[in-house]
Amino acid sequence: MLKRNKKHTLFGILFFLSILCIQAQQDSIVLNFKEYLGYVKKFHPVAKQAQLTIPIGQANLMKARGGFDPKIEVDYERKDFKDIEYWDRLNTTFKVPTWFGIELKGNFEQNQGEFISSDESVPDDGLYSAGVSMSLAEGFWINERMATLKRAKLFREQSKADQDLLVNEVLYKASLAYFDWLRAYKDAMIFDDFLENAEVRFQGVKQSALAGDIAIIDTVEAKIAVQNRALGLEQAKVRLMKKSLELSNFLWINDVPVELEPEVIPDENVVSEIDATLEIMGKPLDSFTLENHPKLRSLEFKIDGLDVDRRLKANKLLPVLDVEYNFLTETPDRINSFDVGEYKGGITFRLPLFLRKERGDLKLAKFKLRDARFERDNALVEIQNKVVAIYQELDSYTTQNQLIANIVRDYGTLLSAEERKFSFGESSLFLINSRESKLIDAALKQNEVQNKFFYTKAKLFKSLAINPETL
Repeated sequence: MLKRNKKHTLFGILFFLSILCIQAQQDSIVLNFKEYLGYVKKFHPVAKQAQLTIPIGQANLMKARGGFDPKIEVDYERKDFKDIEYWDRLNTTFKVPTWFGIELKGNFEQNQGEFISSDESVPDDGLYSAGVSMSLAEGFWINERMATLKRAKLFREQSKADQDLLVNEVLYKASLAYFDWLRAYKDAMIFDDFLENAEVRFQGVKQSALAGDIAIIDTVEAKIAVQNRALGLEQAKVRLMKKSLELSNFLWINDVPVELEPEVIPDENVVSEIDATLEIMGKPLDSFTLENHPKLRSLEFKIDGLDVDRRLKANKLLPVLDVEYNFLTETPDRINSFDVGEYKGGITFRLPLFLRKERGDLKLAKFKLRDARFERDNALVEIQNKVVAIYQELDSYTTQNQLIANIVRDYGTLLSAEERKFSFGESSLFLINSRESKLIDAALKQNEVQNKFFYTKAKLFKSLAINPETL
């Protein structure tokens, strides 16, 4: 069962129970690792936040494409004063920006009035023009409009890589919380089992003492063992409660946080599904590749964007040389009315003498590009070394798990033998308690080693920056 921090508790419980496996024994509810991570990926706020990165990239791309949208401009101005028409001006323009700094234009101009200047005089029915303007130096190969669109396309692709990184990060932290919860649960089960054993032993010693078979003082030692196991169990329950609350930080239902109830327990067989869940199964060290690593892809797109900025800054070292040419006609419906001898055109030239601003901007752009490349190269080496180290660490923990399992088995054998000798009167409670304490310590150590093993699996998952598709 689960407990919401807000209303609709029953709905939350039924919804969440649909993804849980109900364990027949002890009426417990097992929270499966894969289903838990799937739930985190679907509902956790950070995972939802990561899903916004791609729409943001698409919105930026749409905004950048707006720089190439056709435009209609209308300027109208009229002045009448004391029955005198000073002027009546109408100027409409249709512009179509294109990729290489070329702009196609169509224009209609109509001016009349007593105070219209001679250069504004046009035929009574207006004057039509069609032409083109373009940059021949700065802005020809790349301009602000082109650079913005290129950066927006790169940002959209970078957003996809960044989304994988954000989802991977939250799933990594959620995995650690689950592994800690599992360890705390198994520790509590160890103390619970040994508390039961100690209580059974105490009752047996007590009956033997009352029958006069052993000394009464032996019951005190048996009782101390019960109290020690009870103390250990209470401490383990506190740790389990804290880890359960930490796990609850990753559980949400429809934007409402969910709190685990005590009867919800972890899957003790998580070792059989962890590789498949984190999608690190079948990834041996010799097949490891960084070509599609999200972090490196993100940095590559960042570098490409900075290179676009560098090219734009370099282009600004060129002089401004803009030309414009427009055919003029009174009858645009007749194609042959456009005469190259009747036109309106012009040239604009501009060049700063020292270009200090432009040269400074270019140097800064180059420094930023070099810095991003250094960051990419460093990240590549770090990821490679980290993954190699993690594979070696996993090999070590595989050996450690086997060793600690053998130690626990052997301590269990020693305890069983000591209890058998005690039943024949050839041993003492002191030796039994000593053997049992060693077994408890070994069992707790086994949980610790297994937890570190799971942690290392999660570190491999994070280092590879995997965004599981099966969740």
